[in-house]
Amino acid sequence: MIRFTSALALVVALAGGVAGSAQRPPIDSRAEHDTAPLAFRIDEGRNINAFVRDGQTAAHLLLRSGDVPRILSAFPAGNSAVGLWFDKIGRPATWTLDTPPTPSPMTDAKGRPLHAVQAIASIDAPVLRFRQAVLSSIRVLRDYEALGKAPAEILVKGRYDPDLRGGPGMVWARDRLDGAPGYVLSVRGLDGTVVDKDGIRAGKGGRIRIAIVAGSGDTPLTPLGGDALLTADARADRRARNALSYLSYKEKFLAGSWRFDTYFGRDTLMSLRLLMPVLQPAAVEDGIGAVLARLAGNGEVAHEEDIGEFAVLRNAKEGRGRIATPIYDYAMVDDDFMLAPVARAWLLDAPRGRARAAAFLAAPAGKGLRQGDLIARNFAWVVDRTAAFASQPEYKALVAIKAGRLTGQWRDSEEGLGRGRYAYDVNAVWVPAALAAIERFAASGLLDRYGTPEDRAAMAKAATQAQVWQRTAPRLFAMTVPNAEAAADIAAYARKVGVPSAPALASLGTAPLAFNALSLDDAGKPVPVVHSDDGFALLFGTPSVADLDRSVDAMMRPFPAGLMTDIGLLVANPAFAPADVQGRFGATAYHGTVVWSWQQAILAAGLDRQLARRDLPSATRARLVSARARLWRAIDAAGEVRTSELWSWAYANGRYTVAPFGASSADVDESNAAQLWSTVFLALRPPPAPRSQK
Repeated sequence: MIRFTSALALVVALAGGVAGSAQRPPIDSRAEHDTAPLAFRIDEGRNINAFVRDGQTAAHLLLRSGDVPRILSAFPAGNSAVGLWFDKIGRPATWTLDTPPTPSPMTDAKGRPLHAVQAIASIDAPVLRFRQAVLSSIRVLRDYEALGKAPAEILVKGRYDPDLRGGPGMVWARDRLDGAPGYVLSVRGLDGTVVDKDGIRAGKGGRIRIAIVAGSGDTPLTPLGGDALLTADARADRRARNALSYLSYKEKFLAGSWRFDTYFGRDTLMSLRLLMPVLQPAAVEDGIGAVLARLAGNGEVAHEEDIGEFAVLRNAKEGRGRIATPIYDYAMVDDDFMLAPVARAWLLDAPRGRARAAAFLAAPAGKGLRQGDLIARNFAWVVDRTAAFASQPEYKALVAIKAGRLTGQWRDSEEGLGRGRYAYDVNAVWVPAALAAIERFAASGLLDRYGTPEDRAAMAKAATQAQVWQRTAPRLFAMTVPNAEAAADIAAYARKVGVPSAPALASLGTAPLAFNALSLDDAGKPVPVVHSDDGFALLFGTPSVADLDRSVDAMMRPFPAGLMTDIGLLVANPAFAPADVQGRFGATAYHGTVVWSWQQAILAAGLDRQLARRDLPSATRARLVSARARLWRAIDAAGEVRTSELWSWAYANGRYTVAPFGASSADVDESNAAQLWSTVFLALRPPPAPRSQK
């Protein structure tokens, strides 16, 4: 039985609260703003997304319209969720959120608290038949959405309750598999709507209206928001501020909701770097500390974590029993090399961070270690991992995607790297940037007291290795396509995808088309896909003038010569690749010809960084200024989707328009409405408007 209790009773029961971050005390007297209630809504495509965070309850209620309706509520606590899928209906129906979610304190049959929300919604359908309720980890619900399958042991039958908060309804509830407090989902009919064991039927008005309650018993996280999160320099973008606050906790930053309500190393590090100018110092250090806390014993950075019931499932499958001990995933290779340049940006380059560096490095990290020891561990691993190429710089010694995988960096869908093995960004940007950062740390003396003697000896080699990588690795990815061949490819691909070719062809001129390959295959052959990862080089490197001109031109040419459209910078353009590769990089592919918000932010910040240089000729500076203005016009044109994970496009009536990713049945996945690294524009400002000529 699930018991609905008063808010006062719950406050009394939980007066002790939960432990905050182990990494720091409250930032200052403004810390009371951390827990200010938060409620906002983001509608995209077929999805209504309603967020609430109040005290120990944080939830994202998602109502999906269409011919396969869905109700889902995701919780940052334990990366948990509950969802209810309905059978396909005869015509698409549209949800309306009549009353937004609010905290609804509950206890389970054993008197343990469940952190729940209640809401009222309606839909213009006469009948909805239950297909399946799934209550578990978000990872399980993601798999059910994609594959239609879930582990048998987590499935629970609904229970009809004739008196569910004043009327008949259905309840799905169970403990977590390890016996910990679990999950609840209930629906109750309103205004004549009838709920029974098979589904929901509308009343006389022909419209279904229901009360929804959804909850999780996983341990809540400690909110981070308000003045404890952002400084006064952050932009006044309410939507981005709301999304960032919802995803920010003292224990960790969450990658995105609903699908990634937990730690991801790459997302944390890149978001910290871009938001660094407007984050409070302790928030930056909480984020870096979360990465360090999850390092592997050899120094690799954790990509993702299995927590809550997903950890229980995996531990049981692997013979450790039904225990919730977290399991960390080290399958990615790019994030291993991101920690050093991000640490450099804060602890060496930023005045606020440099003033706190000694205290941060000396802070305890558990097991008798300090934060500085963990950083030294990663740095030594980076130097050791990159030594082979520094000794013999050939493609086989580059950092490869791990054996048996097609993914290993941010383009982590199966086709994201064009089935390449050696990613451009990892080898041409991240490794050189990491080695250069380690060289700076070694010269600074900040790490002289940390790590083992072997760690410090390894770090001393970084300078020599950095020179080799910077000089030779990028060249392996350089491509040129003869002008006539490039023009033919552009014209053919434009016809194929239904966009104009004239602007792209005009941008080509008479010279060969030059760009950096997305990746190299097993044989060292470049995968000829134009991509946005050159933005990393602008933000984390110091390219030569020739390389800078080449990279900016490659990205800023109009699609399908380059990546620019009216509604954003695409992350890939396969116009110069074989037909089979083109087919895997379309506008419905997760890392295809689509726009990722954070990639635009990377390029915007990179252009700002390069324009701060004093060694650029006037022609290059003019090229960068023009590129920055065009990029920001496209950023502004995206409008309300700017905090989303990604979006696609349509071309009609002579212009591009935004198409929310996941709204089409052809889209391979679903976008997050609130994405951590899509909030980074809070720290970026558009360039000043050019002065008018009198």
